[in-house]
Amino acid sequence: MNWTVLTLVGADQPGIVSAVTEKLFRAGCQLAEASMMRLGGNFAIMLRVGHQVDQDLQQVLEPVTRRMHLHLHLDTDVDAAPHHVEPDVMITVYGADRTGIVSQVTGVLAEAGLNIIDLETAVAGTREKPIYIMTMEGNAQQGIDALRQAMDKLGDDIDVSIMPIETMRA
Repeated sequence: MNWTVLTLVGADQPGIVSAVTEKLFRAGCQLAEASMMRLGGNFAIMLRVGHQVDQDLQQVLEPVTRRMHLHLHLDTDVDAAPHHVEPDVMITVYGADRTGIVSQVTGVLAEAGLNIIDLETAVAGTREKPIYIMTMEGNAQQGIDALRQAMDKLGDDIDVSIMPIETMRA
């Protein structure tokens, strides 16, 4: 089995997820991790797909991409088998919306050993006083204290919550 990471982007409309996953199901594909969300007026899908070695995913999805005006990009996965990485920390950041805030926050966290698994952002507040919100899950490879110390470098205009994630295993 081959693993491919596919990215689909197009104008948000009902039925995108259903149409894409139906075509992949009918073609005998296996679905693994996925991230799907609305971005502005667009809808984006990032999906790990297991498929037969000789199977052409572009051909499988062509009827959907053509009908729904979706842009498809395919990459060979860097890993051979599906696996799930468990995050051990959740970080929420609230700050005055400004150019470079994502770069600054993720930069100090990377230096402190954070491997980001998932990151989402949103803008709240008012037009005059926008607030940028980032929520991240990841692995604190140097520990949570290192992340806290790193975030202290960013100043007082950013509020940060760093919470350990405890997963129960049976």
